[in-house]
Amino acid sequence: MIPRQWKVIQTVREKFTCRGCERITQPPAPFHVTPRGFAGPNLLAMILFEKFAQHQPLNRQSERYAREGIDLSLSTLADQVGACAAALKPIHSLIEAHVLAAERLHGDDTTVPILAKGKADTGRIWTYVKDDRPFGGQSPPAALFYASRDRRQEHPERHLKTFTGILQADAYGGYNPLFKVDRNPAPLTQALCWLHARRKFFVLADIAASANRGRNVAPISPMALEFIAG
Repeated sequence: MIPRQWKVIQTVREKFTCRGCERITQPPAPFHVTPRGFAGPNLLAMILFEKFAQHQPLNRQSERYAREGIDLSLSTLADQVGACAAALKPIHSLIEAHVLAAERLHGDDTTVPILAKGKADTGRIWTYVKDDRPFGGQSPPAALFYASRDRRQEHPERHLKTFTGILQADAYGGYNPLFKVDRNPAPLTQALCWLHARRKFFVLADIAASANRGRNVAPISPMALEFIAG
């Protein structure tokens, strides 16, 4: 195991003057990921990965870095995350345009802990996937992510306000306004999920097993029901 290393790169930009032309020259400043930022790309990538992929709040990151002798306050980390979000916005917009131009999307949401004052709220990560490879499509697959603090139906309505096509999703009622005939620009075509439909067969199998317990009646196995449903 090799511990990670921290380093500070100090760039010295010497100025030179020319007595003949009376001009001053200086090497250009190094590239900064964020305007006037001091954090390098590797550090910024680690902070973002810890926060969004590992769900490590910035206050815990700050405490862990302090144990390694690195002073990065909570406010400093928050400023860096905000600057990175602004810098990455054009890339997110390109992914958004690419995904929402698809003929069909798969939509789903999952819970995610969101830090609140004195507690952790249960927020949502909304995911919309474009992948036409099973249908012979040549367009590159992609996934579009949004985040919210709740699961109100206004979120998918806002996410998909410009999308017209087929939406495959579960039976969450928040998607229902997207399928209304008077929706502007056009109603989405609903494609229900077979996986969610098969769950009901497994529930029936459990009920049958409980009812036939103690009898000489062989219940229907979940495997058989899966074969029937599939």
